[in-house]
Amino acid sequence: MKRIDINIKKELPIILIIIMMFAASIYFYPQLPDKIPTHWNFKGEIDGYSGKLSGAFLMPVMNIIMYGLFIFMPAIDPKKENYKLFESTYIYFRYLFHIFFLGIHGLIIAAALGYNVDTGRLVTLAVSLLLMLMGNVMGRLKHNYFVGIKTPWTLADEEVWRKTHRLGAILWTAGGLMGVIMSLLRQSMGWVFIAVIAVMTFIPIVYSYLIFSKLKK
Repeated sequence: MKRIDINIKKELPIILIIIMMFAASIYFYPQLPDKIPTHWNFKGEIDGYSGKLSGAFLMPVMNIIMYGLFIFMPAIDPKKENYKLFESTYIYFRYLFHIFFLGIHGLIIAAALGYNVDTGRLVTLAVSLLLMLMGNVMGRLKHNYFVGIKTPWTLADEEVWRKTHRLGAILWTAGGLMGVIMSLLRQSMGWVFIAVIAVMTFIPIVYSYLIFSKLKK
Protein backbone atom coordinates (compact mmCIF):
# COMPACT_ATOMS: atom_id res chain seq x y z
CA MET A 1 0.00 0.00 0.00
CA LYS A 2 1.23 3.46 -0.90
CA ARG A 3 2.37 5.60 2.04
CA ILE A 4 -0.20 8.24 2.95
CA ASP A 5 1.26 11.74 2.73
CA ILE A 6 -0.68 14.48 4.50
CA ASN A 7 -0.09 18.12 3.63
CA ILE A 8 -1.02 19.95 6.84
CA LYS A 9 -1.42 23.28 5.03
CA LYS A 10 -4.03 21.80 2.67
CA GLU A 11 -5.70 19.75 5.40
CA LEU A 12 -5.97 22.55 7.97
CA PRO A 13 -9.23 24.13 6.66
CA ILE A 14 -10.97 20.73 6.71
CA ILE A 15 -9.61 19.91 10.17
CA LEU A 16 -10.89 23.27 11.42
CA ILE A 17 -14.35 22.53 9.97
CA ILE A 18 -14.48 19.23 11.87
CA ILE A 19 -13.26 20.88 15.08
CA MET A 20 -15.93 23.60 14.71
CA MET A 21 -18.64 20.95 14.40
CA PHE A 22 -17.56 19.12 17.54
CA ALA A 23 -17.12 22.42 19.40
CA ALA A 24 -20.65 23.54 18.46
CA SER A 25 -22.11 20.21 19.62
CA ILE A 26 -20.28 20.41 22.95
CA TYR A 27 -21.18 24.07 23.49
CA PHE A 28 -24.90 23.68 22.77
CA TYR A 29 -25.29 20.20 24.25
CA PRO A 30 -26.66 21.34 27.65
CA GLN A 31 -29.38 23.35 25.84
CA LEU A 32 -30.47 20.58 23.49
CA PRO A 33 -33.70 18.61 24.08
CA ASP A 34 -33.70 14.87 24.75
CA LYS A 35 -34.95 14.23 21.21
CA ILE A 36 -33.35 16.00 18.26
CA PRO A 37 -34.99 16.26 14.82
CA THR A 38 -32.72 14.66 12.23
CA HIS A 39 -35.02 13.97 9.28
CA TRP A 40 -37.58 16.02 7.38
CA ASN A 41 -39.97 15.16 4.55
CA PHE A 42 -40.32 17.18 1.35
CA LYS A 43 -42.94 19.37 3.02
CA GLY A 44 -40.40 20.40 5.63
CA GLU A 45 -42.18 18.43 8.35
CA ILE A 46 -40.15 16.55 10.93
CA ASP A 47 -40.59 12.80 10.49
CA GLY A 48 -37.58 11.44 12.33
CA TYR A 49 -35.82 12.04 15.66
CA SER A 50 -32.58 10.88 17.26
CA GLY A 51 -31.50 10.77 20.87
CA LYS A 52 -29.68 13.76 22.30
CA LEU A 53 -26.19 12.27 22.09
CA SER A 54 -26.51 10.77 18.61
CA GLY A 55 -28.36 13.79 17.26
CA ALA A 56 -25.74 16.21 18.55
CA PHE A 57 -22.74 14.28 17.26
CA LEU A 58 -24.05 12.41 14.21
CA MET A 59 -22.81 14.90 11.60
CA PRO A 60 -19.40 15.55 13.22
CA VAL A 61 -18.74 11.81 13.45
CA MET A 62 -19.89 11.25 9.85
CA ASN A 63 -17.62 14.09 8.74
CA ILE A 64 -14.57 12.64 10.47
CA ILE A 65 -15.31 9.21 8.92
CA MET A 66 -15.59 10.89 5.51
CA TYR A 67 -12.28 12.64 6.18
CA GLY A 68 -10.62 9.29 6.85
CA LEU A 69 -12.05 7.77 3.67
CA PHE A 70 -10.90 10.71 1.54
CA ILE A 71 -7.37 10.32 2.95
CA PHE A 72 -7.18 6.52 2.91
CA MET A 73 -8.97 5.42 -0.27
CA PRO A 74 -6.55 6.95 -2.83
CA ALA A 75 -3.70 5.03 -1.17
CA ILE A 76 -5.34 1.66 -1.96
CA ASP A 77 -6.93 2.61 -5.28
CA PRO A 78 -5.51 0.52 -8.18
CA LYS A 79 -5.48 3.79 -10.13
CA LYS A 80 -3.70 5.69 -7.33
CA GLU A 81 -1.23 7.34 -9.71
CA ASN A 82 -4.09 9.10 -11.53
CA TYR A 83 -4.92 11.19 -8.46
CA LYS A 84 -1.92 13.37 -9.25
CA LEU A 85 -3.68 14.33 -12.50
CA PHE A 86 -6.73 15.79 -10.74
CA GLU A 87 -5.35 16.65 -7.30
CA SER A 88 -6.91 20.13 -7.15
CA THR A 89 -10.31 18.75 -8.23
CA TYR A 90 -10.09 16.01 -5.60
CA ILE A 91 -9.38 18.58 -2.88
CA TYR A 92 -12.29 20.66 -4.20
CA PHE A 93 -14.59 17.61 -3.88
CA ARG A 94 -13.40 17.09 -0.32
CA TYR A 95 -14.10 20.69 0.65
CA LEU A 96 -17.58 20.46 -0.85
CA PHE A 97 -18.53 17.41 1.20
CA HIS A 98 -17.09 18.69 4.48
CA ILE A 99 -18.76 22.09 4.10
CA PHE A 100 -22.02 20.33 3.21
CA PHE A 101 -21.89 18.30 6.43
CA LEU A 102 -21.09 21.48 8.36
CA GLY A 103 -24.18 23.19 6.94
CA ILE A 104 -26.49 20.25 7.68
CA HIS A 105 -25.12 20.08 11.21
CA GLY A 106 -25.86 23.76 11.71
CA LEU A 107 -29.45 23.25 10.55
CA ILE A 108 -29.96 20.29 12.91
CA ILE A 109 -28.61 22.23 15.90
CA ALA A 110 -30.71 25.31 15.05
CA ALA A 111 -33.89 23.23 14.68
CA ALA A 112 -33.18 21.40 17.94
CA LEU A 113 -32.77 24.73 19.76
CA GLY A 114 -36.23 25.77 18.59
CA TYR A 115 -35.33 28.26 15.87
CA ASN A 116 -37.91 28.63 13.11
CA VAL A 117 -35.82 27.17 10.30
CA ASP A 118 -37.27 26.06 6.98
CA THR A 119 -35.09 22.98 7.19
CA GLY A 120 -36.72 20.97 4.40
CA ARG A 121 -36.19 23.74 1.85
CA LEU A 122 -32.68 24.55 3.08
CA VAL A 123 -31.57 20.91 2.98
CA THR A 124 -32.88 20.62 -0.58
CA LEU A 125 -31.04 23.83 -1.44
CA ALA A 126 -27.83 22.48 0.11
CA VAL A 127 -28.09 19.17 -1.77
CA SER A 128 -28.80 21.02 -5.03
CA LEU A 129 -25.79 23.29 -4.54
CA LEU A 130 -23.62 20.26 -3.79
CA LEU A 131 -24.74 18.49 -6.97
CA MET A 132 -24.33 21.63 -9.10
CA LEU A 133 -20.83 22.37 -7.81
CA MET A 134 -19.77 18.73 -8.19
CA GLY A 135 -21.10 18.71 -11.74
CA ASN A 136 -19.16 21.86 -12.51
CA VAL A 137 -15.84 19.98 -12.18
CA MET A 138 -16.92 16.39 -12.85
CA GLY A 139 -15.36 16.43 -16.31
CA ARG A 140 -11.93 16.91 -14.72
CA LEU A 141 -12.01 13.62 -12.81
CA LYS A 142 -9.55 11.05 -14.09
CA HIS A 143 -9.95 7.28 -14.11
CA ASN A 144 -10.20 5.96 -10.52
CA TYR A 145 -12.25 3.62 -8.32
CA PHE A 146 -13.32 6.05 -5.57
CA VAL A 147 -14.85 9.27 -6.89
CA GLY A 148 -16.96 9.79 -9.98
CA ILE A 149 -19.50 7.81 -12.00
CA LYS A 150 -18.42 4.22 -11.44
CA THR A 151 -20.09 1.67 -13.69
CA PRO A 152 -18.60 -1.57 -15.06
CA TRP A 153 -18.09 0.23 -18.37
CA THR A 154 -16.47 3.45 -17.11
CA LEU A 155 -14.09 1.41 -14.95
CA ALA A 156 -13.22 -0.86 -17.86
CA ASP A 157 -12.29 1.86 -20.35
CA GLU A 158 -10.78 5.32 -19.87
CA GLU A 159 -12.45 6.74 -22.98
CA VAL A 160 -15.85 5.62 -21.70
CA TRP A 161 -14.99 7.23 -18.36
CA ARG A 162 -14.05 10.51 -20.05
CA LYS A 163 -17.16 10.75 -22.23
CA THR A 164 -19.53 9.66 -19.46
CA HIS A 165 -18.16 12.27 -17.07
CA ARG A 166 -18.45 15.00 -19.69
CA LEU A 167 -22.15 14.16 -20.02
CA GLY A 168 -22.51 13.75 -16.25
CA ALA A 169 -21.02 17.20 -15.72
CA ILE A 170 -23.76 18.75 -17.85
CA LEU A 171 -26.57 16.76 -16.24
CA TRP A 172 -25.42 17.28 -12.65
CA THR A 173 -24.83 21.00 -13.13
CA ALA A 174 -28.22 21.48 -14.80
CA GLY A 175 -30.05 19.30 -12.29
CA GLY A 176 -28.43 21.01 -9.33
CA LEU A 177 -29.18 24.44 -10.78
CA MET A 178 -32.83 23.45 -11.25
CA GLY A 179 -33.01 22.41 -7.61
CA VAL A 180 -31.39 25.67 -6.46
CA ILE A 181 -33.87 27.78 -8.46
CA MET A 182 -36.89 25.84 -7.20
CA SER A 183 -35.65 26.12 -3.62
CA LEU A 184 -35.07 29.87 -3.88
CA LEU A 185 -38.52 30.33 -5.45
CA ARG A 186 -39.96 28.27 -2.59
CA GLN A 187 -41.51 25.85 -5.02
CA SER A 188 -42.49 22.43 -3.67
CA MET A 189 -39.85 19.92 -4.75
CA GLY A 190 -41.30 16.53 -3.83
CA TRP A 191 -41.24 14.00 -6.62
CA VAL A 192 -39.84 16.52 -9.10
CA PHE A 193 -36.56 16.61 -7.20
CA ILE A 194 -36.51 12.81 -6.96
CA ALA A 195 -37.12 12.62 -10.73
CA VAL A 196 -34.22 15.02 -11.37
CA ILE A 197 -31.90 12.88 -9.21
CA ALA A 198 -33.06 9.76 -11.05
CA VAL A 199 -32.32 11.31 -14.45
CA MET A 200 -28.90 12.50 -13.30
CA THR A 201 -28.11 8.97 -12.13
CA PHE A 202 -29.75 6.77 -14.76
CA ILE A 203 -28.76 8.52 -18.00
CA PRO A 204 -24.96 8.39 -17.41
CA ILE A 205 -25.23 4.68 -16.55
CA VAL A 206 -27.06 3.88 -19.80
CA TYR A 207 -24.78 6.22 -21.76
CA SER A 208 -21.63 4.51 -20.43
CA TYR A 209 -22.94 1.14 -21.59
CA LEU A 210 -23.84 2.47 -25.05
CA ILE A 211 -20.44 4.14 -25.50
CA PHE A 212 -18.63 1.02 -24.32
CA SER A 213 -20.62 -1.18 -26.71
CA LYS A 214 -19.88 1.20 -29.60
CA LEU A 215 -16.16 1.33 -28.88
CA LYS A 216 -15.85 -2.45 -28.60
CA LYS A 217 -17.57 -3.23 -31.94
